[in-house]
Amino acid sequence: MDHLELYDAAARERLVEEPPKRVDAPVRTPFERDRARLVHAAASRRLAAKTQVVGPQSDDFVRNRLTHSLEVAQVARDLSRALGSQPDIAETAALAHDLGHPPFGHNGERVLAELGESCGGFEGNAQTLRLLTRLEAKTVDASGRSVGLNLTRATLDACTKYPWPRSAADAPQGVHADGSPRLVLKFGVYDDDRPVFDWMRQGAVGLRQCLEAQVMDLADDVAYSVHDIEDGVVAQRVDLTVIDEAEVWETVRDWYLPTATDDVLSATLAGLRGVGSWPETPYDGSRRSLAALKNLTSDLIGRFCGAVQHATFAASDGPFVRYAADLVVPEQTRLEMAVLKGIAAHYVMRADDRVATMVRQRELLAELVAVLAHRGPDGLERPFADDWGAAADDAARLRVVIDQVASLTDASAYAWHHALRSR
Repeated sequence: MDHLELYDAAARERLVEEPPKRVDAPVRTPFERDRARLVHAAASRRLAAKTQVVGPQSDDFVRNRLTHSLEVAQVARDLSRALGSQPDIAETAALAHDLGHPPFGHNGERVLAELGESCGGFEGNAQTLRLLTRLEAKTVDASGRSVGLNLTRATLDACTKYPWPRSAADAPQGVHADGSPRLVLKFGVYDDDRPVFDWMRQGAVGLRQCLEAQVMDLADDVAYSVHDIEDGVVAQRVDLTVIDEAEVWETVRDWYLPTATDDVLSATLAGLRGVGSWPETPYDGSRRSLAALKNLTSDLIGRFCGAVQHATFAASDGPFVRYAADLVVPEQTRLEMAVLKGIAAHYVMRADDRVATMVRQRELLAELVAVLAHRGPDGLERPFADDWGAAADDAARLRVVIDQVASLTDASAYAWHHALRSR
């Protein structure tokens, strides 16, 4: 049962008790049930039409939020199994980690955070918790109120990348692709979701992530540090044989490692170039070139996860579950992932055409929020119209509008904007 016995009754508890519905159904662990609920959730399907780096409509090859989440889930499951923790928990957390992202990814998050200042801001991870515990309909409590997917405490805790409220968030660092300073705070719960958050965090130690959340977080870093490079190479935006180190290192410092020196970053890149599958000739689109690129991504993922597994085992005897141990990520691994992310950021995220598109996206979302806030329940889908009716004040009604807009895909955001503006 994949070390199921290491997870006690509190870890398996749900906010609303749910015994198995059918005695003749296949026997599943509580965490297998959690995974199934996530896979079948409508919010999971919407990820297929949400931006990862470039819009999902732009190319059949590039990742969208769903394919990215599937890849994160595979990395998380394999690492979890290797550590001896429950892989269904880590996989479900990975599948869920981007559910709260609005249309246009972090660019959309930036807009909603600014517009939602009066109702507690916006953060994709806090929105994920809200989806899992309120907005995604699966279970209701005795009063008829939605409790979302009603996941177990251990799984819900693993889905929480930033286990603290907005008031405890650190000041953001770095800049956006357009050079403006980052202002979005990183936190994992809105104030009106504190009751379920506090229930979930029973037994937690301060602001510490549980081990399974650490695995999810690391798997996310591994996946996008490697796969954003792969997408950039195939899109002919990144040539791994020709990297302008002076410019790229500035981007790395702006986005990820503000104190890293050129010498450290250059040495890190030299180490990555020592990976046997690092390309020696430019990508040309052939099957041979595609296969070589896939070998590189596989080697890099193995390199990062292997280093983490080795360091984690060296630091503790475990068991590697919940709060009994921590994941250990070697500094060299952090540097290598940051260098890869910086290469993608410089050549893809900071490209002039993408920055121009992002400006238009932010304008569209801002107009959409304004129109929906003015129209009220007549412009909202039924669940959100009901939430509007139950809202006690303007701040609560703005939160409903933001919940609605955040639920949209890239395509539906364009469609809603066009439809509402033309009425």
